[in-house]
Amino acid sequence: MKKLFLIIGAPGSGKTTDAEIIAANNTDTVAHFSTGELLRAEVASGSTLGQTIDRFISQGNLVPLEIVIDTIVSAIKKSDKPVILIDGFPRSVEQMEALDKILKDEPYVELKAVIEVDVSEEVAKERVLGRARGADDNEEVFKNRMKVYTEPIDAIRNFYKDKNLLHVINGERTIEEIVDEMESFIKSKI
Repeated sequence: MKKLFLIIGAPGSGKTTDAEIIAANNTDTVAHFSTGELLRAEVASGSTLGQTIDRFISQGNLVPLEIVIDTIVSAIKKSDKPVILIDGFPRSVEQMEALDKILKDEPYVELKAVIEVDVSEEVAKERVLGRARGADDNEEVFKNRMKVYTEPIDAIRNFYKDKNLLHVINGERTIEEIVDEMESFIKSKI
């Protein structure tokens, strides 16, 4: 059975970096997939699907539910590792409910926890605008991305809290401290 961990947090919270380090520290057992990277890879491929995805991402909007769910489920199924970390998902109540429904019918994947890397909007903005990876890292797009993140976050937190799956980590510390706490928590659940 594959053990699934979802890592959520505001844009710039460090969730992708944290998950990448944990996967690199545990190459035999942990696979990491970033929702954003999976979608950006499709965009980079130049496919028709990639062009569709790009229209949403370039404006800071959510990619349609069925595209994201298919991309994530495919990545989980293809992985040869027993522990899967997916960051940047779910980003909406609809995504959360769709994944929950799929997992109920999926005997080989168990959601072990949802880890939220918690940072203030000020810290998130400073990090995103400081890294400026691409065209989607500007103030206007950041504001939209934060709005897209914050609107459903209380419902997402409550849903996973009610299932006793939510674990919140302070994301305003050093990467080493955050990774140590997250990795210890993940290992305690597997």
